[in-house]
Amino acid sequence: MGKKESTYLIIALVTIAILMLFQYNKPKEVNWFPSFVAQHKIPYGTYVLNDLMHKWYPENLQQVNTPPFEVLQKDSTLQGTYFFVNNNISFGEAELNELLAWTANGNTLFIASNGFEEQLKDTLHLDTSGLYAELGGEQKQRHTLTHPNLKSKKSYAFGKDPYATYFSKIDTLNTKVMGTVNYYSQDGSEQEENFNLIKQPFGKGEIILSTFPKAFTNYFILEGNNRNYTAGLLSYIDGSKNIYMDNHYKSGKSFYTSPMYIFLNTKEFKWAYYIVLIGTLFYMIFEGKRKQRAIPVVIPLKNQTLAFTRTIADMYFEKGEQKSIADYKIDYFLEFIRSHFYISTLKRDETFYHNLASRSNHTLGEVKELFTYMEKLKIRTVVTDADLKRLNTLIEKFKAKSDGRK
Repeated sequence: MGKKESTYLIIALVTIAILMLFQYNKPKEVNWFPSFVAQHKIPYGTYVLNDLMHKWYPENLQQVNTPPFEVLQKDSTLQGTYFFVNNNISFGEAELNELLAWTANGNTLFIASNGFEEQLKDTLHLDTSGLYAELGGEQKQRHTLTHPNLKSKKSYAFGKDPYATYFSKIDTLNTKVMGTVNYYSQDGSEQEENFNLIKQPFGKGEIILSTFPKAFTNYFILEGNNRNYTAGLLSYIDGSKNIYMDNHYKSGKSFYTSPMYIFLNTKEFKWAYYIVLIGTLFYMIFEGKRKQRAIPVVIPLKNQTLAFTRTIADMYFEKGEQKSIADYKIDYFLEFIRSHFYISTLKRDETFYHNLASRSNHTLGEVKELFTYMEKLKIRTVVTDADLKRLNTLIEKFKAKSDGRK
């Protein structure tokens, strides 16, 4: 690598390091996802609520992680309050019937949700609608508890949502209003009050419905004196009986099974993971330049000359053309002499015999015997199998002795 390339590389590495440092020190973004999970400490988790409930009702509070249908089917003798809080809760028909039957036996069903299913609304003769802030204005929701036993009718502000859900229709004969919501504008004008917390008897028990589930989240409870509003909501629960906190109907997950969540959700692990990826990338780039590409093994072509010759010879032998076979064997032997001993075979005189004998490790008599026999076969018009076998034997012995095998 040249000096110029090294300089560019150093500049790139320093730039990446500075960017990573800025990203590492950047404040972590707030997660505003409405999870309502008891273990979550994000703004819209319910960690603070569950912590307070454990302190207030240490003996009666029970965390339930299975669907309510399974819980009540398993033990229908449970007594107390079944507490649900989530952004949206939608029971199945059979499950809702099971909950209503359980409530009618003298228990309390507490549901805090932005919306309710049609079957429940039809059963309780109620309906819901949306309340929206004025466009362009900086309005905040004002939530008020209206129970006559409360000493103060103080309102509690919430400015994170531009809309609120309220009960647009209720059964006025059987329903008791316990909380309202409205918007206050900057000029102090107030919209009419809208019901968002109601209680209705159901059989021997009662049902409490709230359209403001975020009143139980960490953000709302810890902001200002809003915890008094949440405490007022919880005061409607009979603490002398069991309280079953539902953890099944939640928008978020109580725990994450993926190991990557741990790395990407923890700042230190996340940047360690990124550094490993960047280091691996640089290693692949520079290590790949250092090593030569593997040279493929090329298998040489096989010499098929001998196999071809044997095939041709077998064809002639099967047809009974021994004369042609003998001529071919003689010609092939002469080619062997020319290619191995570098001697011309056109003129076969005494000099030729002496040179061939000295180079092939044979006596002069052995060389003359072989060539004399080949000349006889050349002259003949008919060659027998015995003649052909003797010719082959003499040639093979000559080649073997020439190679030093005998």
